[in-house]
Amino acid sequence: QVQLVESGGGLVQAGGSLRLSCAASGSIFSINDMAWYRQAPGKQRELVARITSGGRTNYVDSVKGRFTISRDNAKNTVYLQMNSVKPEDTAVYYCNMFTWQRHNYWGQGTQVTVSS
Repeated sequence: QVQLVESGGGLVQAGGSLRLSCAASGSIFSINDMAWYRQAPGKQRELVARITSGGRTNYVDSVKGRFTISRDNAKNTVYLQMNSVKPEDTAVYYCNMFTWQRHNYWGQGTQVTVSS
């Protein structure tokens, strides 16, 4: 059974930094895309950042220049470095992994709260 376990969320002041991590355990093979999504209260879940197996990245406009996604394939882990955070970044952040076998996995979510 595959599990994605997130860590690194918490409370941070506006302008500060956080680093989220998400590690996959279990029988997961050939991960293609890794991504971070977020969902704020009363809003739909949105894609924050994605990184392909080849290292190509894309970001939602609101985090460009502030967030950086990276991955460690040997550890089946994806990271999200969040700098210069804003109150509007407050949300539950979910990691997602999609394999070449077309299996889609989600983490349980980690709360990020940015105080003004």
